[in-house]
Amino acid sequence: MEFAEFAARASEMEREPADLATVALVRDLFLDAGEDLPVVVRFVQGRVFPAWDSTTLDVGPRLLHEAIARAAGTNVTADDVEDKLADIGEIGAVAESYEFGGQQGLAAFAGGTDGLTVAEVDETLREVAAADGEGSEDRKLSTLFGLFNRCSPEEAKFIARLVLSEMRIGVGEGTVRDAIAEAFLADAEPADAEPADDGETTDGARTDLSAFAADSDPEAGDGEAKEDESEGDDDEGEEADESDDEDEGPTMRATDDELAAVERALQVSNDYGMVATVAREEGESGLAEVRLEVGRPVQAMLAQAGTVTDALAEWESAAVETKFDGARVQVHYDEAEEEVSLYSRNMDDVTDPLPEVVEFVEANVGESVILDGEVVAIDEDGDPLPFQEILRRFRRKHDVSRMREEVRVELRAFDCLHADGEDLLDAPLTVRHERLTDVLGGTGAVSELLVSADAEEIAAFEERALEAGHEGIMLKNPDSTYSPGNRGRNWLKRKPDVETLDLVVTGAEWGEGRRAKFLGTFLLSARTDDGYETIGKVATGITDEKLAELTELLEPEIQAEEGQEVDLRPAVVFEVGYEEIQRSPTYTSGYALRFPRFVSVREDKDPEDADSLERVERLADGQ
Repeated sequence: MEFAEFAARASEMEREPADLATVALVRDLFLDAGEDLPVVVRFVQGRVFPAWDSTTLDVGPRLLHEAIARAAGTNVTADDVEDKLADIGEIGAVAESYEFGGQQGLAAFAGGTDGLTVAEVDETLREVAAADGEGSEDRKLSTLFGLFNRCSPEEAKFIARLVLSEMRIGVGEGTVRDAIAEAFLADAEPADAEPADDGETTDGARTDLSAFAADSDPEAGDGEAKEDESEGDDDEGEEADESDDEDEGPTMRATDDELAAVERALQVSNDYGMVATVAREEGESGLAEVRLEVGRPVQAMLAQAGTVTDALAEWESAAVETKFDGARVQVHYDEAEEEVSLYSRNMDDVTDPLPEVVEFVEANVGESVILDGEVVAIDEDGDPLPFQEILRRFRRKHDVSRMREEVRVELRAFDCLHADGEDLLDAPLTVRHERLTDVLGGTGAVSELLVSADAEEIAAFEERALEAGHEGIMLKNPDSTYSPGNRGRNWLKRKPDVETLDLVVTGAEWGEGRRAKFLGTFLLSARTDDGYETIGKVATGITDEKLAELTELLEPEIQAEEGQEVDLRPAVVFEVGYEEIQRSPTYTSGYALRFPRFVSVREDKDPEDADSLERVERLADGQ
């Protein structure tokens, strides 16, 4: 395909405001792409490389401006390009404003003098990406100059955008997915078919994209979805009603199953160009055979915010894991090649910055696997360090040995996506964790998994995680499959408490073990006209340092002790978060806080300023 043809089609997409019409334009482009299909699919998304490939052109705006200026003429400088960018606001429009092709010299015609093809542009941009080492910036500049010098203004617009991975034509990942299904899976509508009354075509296909538009990631590709052109004034609407069916605009012919087949293949491969080619040449059956590939990362499954109450209400039981304060990492080990590859949440290759993780995998894994987990920074005692410390390792390209000594890291694996030739994405979470234990059992790297329907048992698990210095807990559906790139309700991050109460501390318990000298569990009470009524105990969310401070604060208020239990004079007010207030005979108020968490000491409040039992009752009734 001539690149001029691609650019003209892209310009048409850029001008088209309607989603359905844009899908039709992309579909037609794919149908006409021929052997250039994989490249064309990537180009409409502003990509030179597949989504899973972290290779970049490594060309900054200044270098791009210099290349445009050099190709535009001897009287144009990079500063001129930047000034015009400040006025116009977008680099593609800036490039389009120049006339190219008048420059001389070997670099100007390095690629030839004929019209550019899509394949040539792809090959040239890959040469730019491959330039490395001493003098690489000059080689990149020379290569880009030669490319722009062969461009028409319209071609230059899209090459400039490709260099910066910003196509700005309103084509996101959802649009490309739908266009692949439309182009290569959907059956053409029979010419004499009558419209179906139920909103579907005669073959049961979808008639519009509305249900799938919500599935598209608004942050993917070019961002905001386009607006449908169906709205207008009343007169125009009446005229539209009288028009022929063919004036109603394009409709969606691909069925839900066909769209799902493309979506699934994309999730597994993260390669839109490859999926389009398979769909064209092998159809739906070929897409079903697309598998995970060791060394090719997939998007990580993500979690929504939620509560223990949510989890137990939605599932019969919850799978509970520690929420680490680390960085997400996907571990790939190819047994045949004896090669380890590590990828970040964004699928960047982070193998080199983490040599000790590579060494750990090499020493402990005996089969080809793809694992999901986190890398955590630890101190000399093995206790976790803040997230900022692990970032010092992830971002390090040089002095890795020195940084390895300064910031120790360890792997914490919590999922197994593939093992010994078998994809496990569709296996239940509990089965995947069992397979993970087979792979790494006994190494200390496997995250503990508790499956429970007992809220108190879950609370105790969370308390242990917090005491160990971790962020908290994750709640997962034990029967859930692994859905790459999906942020659904099958994984929940226990969200911060949305409501707090200011409650008086009227009792406490001495701790045990290393906390024996601290008051560690605090009895909370709500204010009444006659005194105070107990409503719960809090021990979660308090570090050893804070316990020492609280013990020093409360010891002067001790009125009586019996064993480990301590009665306190009402003097100190805690701000306490919680998930829910429930009725309970356990405490004298008749209520109990579910999953209470210490927030702070309200030094600005006296006990008479604490929350009343009346407010507790109102909050409970309003839930």
